[in-house]
Amino acid sequence: MEWETVIGLEVHAQLATKTKIFSGAAIAYGAAPNTQACAIDLGLPGVLPVLNKACVSMAIKFGLSTQCAIAPRSVFARKNYFYPDLPKGYQISQFELPIVHGGKLDVQQEDGSIKTIGITRAHLEEDAGKSLHEDFHGMSGIDFNRTGTPLLEIVSEPDMRCAKEAVAYLKALHALVTYLEICDGNMQEGSFRCDANVSVRPKGQKEFGTRTETKNVNSFRFVERAINYEVERQIQVLESGGTINQETLLFDAAKGETRPMRSKEEANDYRYFPDPDLLPVIIEQQQIDSIQQTMPELPWEKQHRFQQQYGLSQYDANVLISNKALSEYFETTLEQTDSDAKLVANWIMGDLAAFLNKNNLSIEESPVSAENLAGLIKRISDNTISGKIAKTVFEAMWQGEGDADTVIEKHGLKQITDDSAIVAIIDQVIAESPQQLEQYRAGKDKLFGYFVGQVMKKTQGKANPKQVNELLRKKL
Repeated sequence: MEWETVIGLEVHAQLATKTKIFSGAAIAYGAAPNTQACAIDLGLPGVLPVLNKACVSMAIKFGLSTQCAIAPRSVFARKNYFYPDLPKGYQISQFELPIVHGGKLDVQQEDGSIKTIGITRAHLEEDAGKSLHEDFHGMSGIDFNRTGTPLLEIVSEPDMRCAKEAVAYLKALHALVTYLEICDGNMQEGSFRCDANVSVRPKGQKEFGTRTETKNVNSFRFVERAINYEVERQIQVLESGGTINQETLLFDAAKGETRPMRSKEEANDYRYFPDPDLLPVIIEQQQIDSIQQTMPELPWEKQHRFQQQYGLSQYDANVLISNKALSEYFETTLEQTDSDAKLVANWIMGDLAAFLNKNNLSIEESPVSAENLAGLIKRISDNTISGKIAKTVFEAMWQGEGDADTVIEKHGLKQITDDSAIVAIIDQVIAESPQQLEQYRAGKDKLFGYFVGQVMKKTQGKANPKQVNELLRKKL
């Protein structure tokens, strides 16, 4: 039987506020356990939550960027469940009346095509604490620092049909929230994490199959692996005559497989009801208009500009805008060179990206600044060094030996561009290669590469390759 995969994602984006959603407690990452949980976060008797206004503004920003409807009135609800890391016995979230709903996000696929993914809703809620099991020898520790951290939960329509589509959507969403500056997008710190709802159905069937939810996956690679594993597992179960249980799963990255966590709850299991301690959120058009005026350049707007202004291909522009810091690095580098945008893009997407990946660094952590890369590209453009020598210079810059000019001077890497000096070396190579010269003149054109190689070898790669080719052809 031919099967069709159906995927919907629920993404939790931690909002980039200084304090929590209902209290004045800090949310700095990495603090000692239980040093950032106040009486309100812990739900101690007599406390009252007060909504952080910045969270509302950030949710509106997201709604405007995804063509969502902004609810003039939204309500907070209590979502009741009992876990050790949920001190109140309920989580404050939004249920029937979320702050934004009914939008879309256009996502560029690997082949360049655009797929529109529906956004069902995005609602505000507080995060829970964290249970720790590793260091307590048969017991669990609870860290309440994250309790009350503001989240925007973004729920997609089940519009994705394979893991690659889901990852493309997730990356587009990640870029969007960082461009909006409503989330730092740090997946390692849990600021941007994903629950993947996956089901399969016979191709052509309209009804959805039974879905499972894989919780809290915090990397693009793991999301793809988790979905692919779950699709294969469900197909195997169904083809062997079994049934899929609606359940919540965890993804074991070490084993590359999902495993059951608990049976999947329905909304009525949580006994949602409006939180009596919080007023409805009323948003007036004036507030929306005011936020609209502060909207930054969005990823797809920047991609279009990069193509129009710099003449980049759709692919190059899409790579460069995929990360806000990367796009800023590109433009800073370009502003300080007289080179074309394609050369700058090639260096950033090629050598720089390779070094960053090898050392597991982000663009913000690059030892080679945009200004220093611009200095290197200038020396390629003015023929001080060749593209090949530039790679050696870049590596030295990466190792901290200084800017391009310092490295070139220190290692004597200036390119030989004097015609007479290059001709003298060509004459020497020809004199030393009578047999190859005879074969070349007899029609063996491929030997031209041999002569070029010998000249470059004698100049230790410093001769200008273009000049070598032109002068060598004349001589031969």
